[in-house]
Amino acid sequence: MIEQAINRRSAPPPEASAPPVCSVCIANYNGIDLIGPCLDSVLAQDFSLPVEIVVHDDASQDESVSFIRTRYPTVELITSPENVGFCVSNNRMAEKASGDYLLLLNNDATLRPDALKTLYEFASKQERPAILGLPEYDMKTGRLLDIGHWLDPFLNGVPNVARRTREVAQVIGACLWIPKGLWNELGGFPDWFGSLAEETYLCCLARLKGYSVTALCTSGFDHLAGGSFGGGKLDKGRMRTSYRRRALAERNKSFAMFICYPSPYFYILFPLHLALLALEGSLLSCLKRDPALWKQVYLNCMRELWSGRQRLKRYRKEAQRGVTCGARLFTCHTLIPHKLRMLLTRGLPAIG
Repeated sequence: MIEQAINRRSAPPPEASAPPVCSVCIANYNGIDLIGPCLDSVLAQDFSLPVEIVVHDDASQDESVSFIRTRYPTVELITSPENVGFCVSNNRMAEKASGDYLLLLNNDATLRPDALKTLYEFASKQERPAILGLPEYDMKTGRLLDIGHWLDPFLNGVPNVARRTREVAQVIGACLWIPKGLWNELGGFPDWFGSLAEETYLCCLARLKGYSVTALCTSGFDHLAGGSFGGGKLDKGRMRTSYRRRALAERNKSFAMFICYPSPYFYILFPLHLALLALEGSLLSCLKRDPALWKQVYLNCMRELWSGRQRLKRYRKEAQRGVTCGARLFTCHTLIPHKLRMLLTRGLPAIG
């Protein structure tokens, strides 16, 4: 597979005059050790239709840009003079992309050889646009991590491992397929999310508007889970995370709840979410004897919700316009809070 990919690096794509069916969009930051295998896995796809690859380099401080330009000259490379984050990176690539479909792909992920074929064949048979995902495997161990996610009432992801194609609450943003027309209709990612939980927002908004989010059970992608922000994965049976990851995740999940949860559910669940978040932060800070945890994660979330309340109201008003059956959003939600389940099975998370 790798030899095939190497041979395709400098060769023009088949039917170069034909518009691409799919644009594979890869956000890169300091990924010189990751981007090569990622691009090779796209170039080695068992897929006969035209595909373009768009990479956004987010002001990398390593040699990523020169590496891509030298070894992958057919890649459409966007370079940013300043670090703008995952959401802005993907918005820029989506605007540049000319394919009918977008595949948002992390630079620390590699596609299985039939990934694009599997996604395209399923998508082309759908009557309505839909967001699609593939099974996610741990790059180091080969273990199946999820086939999409359910969500609990507070937008914490609950991995689905049932091996059948089914509608889910969200698919992971490391490998997310979406028709470009639907992306434009939903408005892409909010620039101000920065990074993390952006797929939660996008999938919730799509389902709120009546579109499906479907996890396919065949093919897949391998992912260096937790590599970008530290943590976010199991380590010897215990959940390990970082202040930065936890702060961004809690903030952006709260943003997504504010925008996407329809009335009257919003007026019940959002105040409960804030109360439980404050309780969680207080207890964890006391148990770990770490006041910085409360300040950097939980208090920061409350402050940003308050300071951004006017913008959140505008986004909420737009998201809720025309929604007639908000209850559909919750058909792929679980009742039991996932954090409680993880606490009982894995113990307190290691945060650092």
